Amino acid sequence: MGRWIKPEVYPLMAAMTFVTSMCVFQLTRNAFLNPDVRVNKDHRKTAVLENYEEGEKYAEHGLRKFLRTRPPEIMPTINHFFSTDSK
Repeated sequence: MGRWIKPEVYPLMAAMTFVTSMCVFQLTRNAFLNPDVRVNKDHRKTAVLENYEEGEKYAEHGLRKFLRTRPPEIMPTINHFFSTDSK
């Protein structure tokens, strides 16, 4: 395989593999865990499902709960450096 793929392509392959795996993860999560997806025939008959608890559980996942406790800054050190008064 080393003969067919140049070393310059490895970072691009890594990035594309990461992005593709993220897409597959999100599609699988939505297909199996989303309360709005109706695979069962019994659920497809009803126009509106009364499953607020399931929807809340789906929307409030662990990553969202963790990020809610964090400050909304991407680079806090740089933000504090430029926002302080340096007189």
